[in-house]
Amino acid sequence: MAKLKKEKTLKGRLHIDSPLMGESLVSKEFLKKTDQQEYFRMHPDINVLKIGGQSIIDRGKEAVLPILDVLIKAKDKHKMILMTGGGTRTRHVFSIGIDLGMPPGVLSKLADKVSWQNAEMISVLLAKHGGVKIGHGDNLEQLTMFCQLGYIPITYGVPPYGYFEHPAEFGSIPPHRTDSGAFLLAENIGARSLIFLKDEKGLFERDPKKVPARDRKKLKYFDKISVRKLRKLDLDDLIIERDVLRLLERAKNVRELQVIDALNHPEDILGALEGRHVGTIIYRD
Repeated sequence: MAKLKKEKTLKGRLHIDSPLMGESLVSKEFLKKTDQQEYFRMHPDINVLKIGGQSIIDRGKEAVLPILDVLIKAKDKHKMILMTGGGTRTRHVFSIGIDLGMPPGVLSKLADKVSWQNAEMISVLLAKHGGVKIGHGDNLEQLTMFCQLGYIPITYGVPPYGYFEHPAEFGSIPPHRTDSGAFLLAENIGARSLIFLKDEKGLFERDPKKVPARDRKKLKYFDKISVRKLRKLDLDDLIIERDVLRLLERAKNVRELQVIDALNHPEDILGALEGRHVGTIIYRD
């Protein structure tokens, strides 16, 4: 903790004696000393729900409206912020950008426009029920106030890295997309839970959509798995962005996340909000 001290040679002047003074902020040993046993949680009652772009929103009203009906019923009992994915239109703009040689930072700026459009549509659909679209700025400190007043805050999922996006480990696609944005928000506000609304019941060893129907029952399904074990498996495909696993390993507040099939079982959203195990849980060891 920083302490104030009087400097004898400068009469009446106060100096801050900080334990970070003169320390290297890249020293591994020193950085370990800055860890805390417990971190401040700004919104410990807020549930972060990420609505998939391609898996949910792109499918139109038959997919979206039943999910919104459940969220409307849930809002009086559960505080929530909704975050939207980009989906097929994001993939299209990625395709054009990659063809033109755009780096990940430019692709990230292009993608957030699509996620923003989806947030706008969801907020319009929920407007008469208290849906309100917010940005990534000062509104995030006011999430609890929004919920207490009966609103459902909605924002877009792409984190605001923009031109500062990290280089991708493989290829050119920005590594931090809307799944990562939902995770980072949940982590930094100290959210109660993090729930991904998808079109599959959770994590399989392979993408079921790429497997013939007759072989899908043979796929290994992960009901619950540690992030460390999942990373060791090094699966070729995942139901969430790969960087989310890396973030979960380093998280200070988020201890687990759940992936649920909201497309076919929108009622599972209530179960997940109530703390029930209804999909795949990925947890930090």
